[in-house]
Amino acid sequence: MKIVDVAESYSKHGGGVRTYIHHKFAAAKAAGVDCVVVAPGTEDTEERVEGGRIVWVKTPRSPFDSRYGLFNDERKVHEVLEREDADLIEGSSPWNGGKYVASYHGRAKKSFVFHTDPVAVWAQTFFGRHVGFDRVDRLCRPMWKKLRALSGAYDTTVVSGGWLARRLRQFGIERTSVVDFGIDKRRFSPGHRDESLRRDLLAKCGIGEAPMDDAKLIIAISRLDPEKRVATFIDGFAKASRHRPMGLVIFGRGALQKYYAHKAEKTPGVHLHGYVSERDFVSRALASSDAFLHGSAAETYGLVVAEAVCSGVPVIVPDRGGAAALAGPDYSARYRAGNSSDCAEAILRLLARDPAQLARGCAAATENIGTMDGHFYRLFELYGRMSGRSDFAIPSVDRGDRADVARVLPLRAAS
Repeated sequence: MKIVDVAESYSKHGGGVRTYIHHKFAAAKAAGVDCVVVAPGTEDTEERVEGGRIVWVKTPRSPFDSRYGLFNDERKVHEVLEREDADLIEGSSPWNGGKYVASYHGRAKKSFVFHTDPVAVWAQTFFGRHVGFDRVDRLCRPMWKKLRALSGAYDTTVVSGGWLARRLRQFGIERTSVVDFGIDKRRFSPGHRDESLRRDLLAKCGIGEAPMDDAKLIIAISRLDPEKRVATFIDGFAKASRHRPMGLVIFGRGALQKYYAHKAEKTPGVHLHGYVSERDFVSRALASSDAFLHGSAAETYGLVVAEAVCSGVPVIVPDRGGAAALAGPDYSARYRAGNSSDCAEAILRLLARDPAQLARGCAAATENIGTMDGHFYRLFELYGRMSGRSDFAIPSVDRGDRADVARVLPLRAAS
């Protein structure tokens, strides 16, 4: 079976989509699936990677972040699709990439992978707190109409969880397939805790030796872009840190990096660490913290939230989106999205709880979080049924990672 993913949000410089796609390459190699990614690049070229190929199509750079590109030539994308002759084509963007797959007429079945909720990312980010999130949804009926039309041009729309299928169904997008996401559990676990690293990170936050035993280390991992609401949790941390010693280390980069670097410098206890390519270092830092702090209410899944929970770290998250869907009462505190005062209260509530009980809550929740391998094997099973191809082998996966077959069939009303 051959899959071509038209991935407009892919960049070789990092991000959640890059992490997701490189897991897909590895899973495809293990299953004997031919996987090709079509991505916006700085030139027309092709690159072989472990587990597949990336076909770069020359495009202009995004005005918001030069690491990313924007498809602008339907003909060139269609030429690639014609040449690759896939069994299944994925459109992984609600923008031109998704539209170009929708307008392509070939033999392949089509899957719209709902990685991005544009209403949540843009309209709700800028207006949700002022006019209400639900009202923003209603005011964005023209956008939902376009998303319905786009989804209708595909054979199915793949979503990361039942909550997201229910959200889409509210706006008439009903032909969904729920294929739960997962993470790399080998990389993220409590066993990676490093007390020496913990002390170093607290020191970077300006917390000296004397109060070190009482201080709490909070980690945030986020792109520094508007929809991630980094200012909300920095301001929330600033208010909470007046009541007890704590440090906040932020990993990430993005369009607003200079602004957030300035804000971090002006906020006692905050250290903007920047982007770190060494995933093992990030996993050790995460496992060495007392809490994970998140700002985005626009996640379709929330990979970093799941990674924190599997690292044994309780989470503080907004009350909307994929992050909220991952946060259970035994190991998290929620706050009103975009509200820094409510965020501060949530930080203090969580840090006042018994760490041992929170750790047990994380351990129990980890059992219900799948692996990325399991996600892709279920996805390949779905695509095999859709395209009528079965000439690939699904490797054995961990218990609990193979979903019931009915769950990943294209559903009219996802449960």
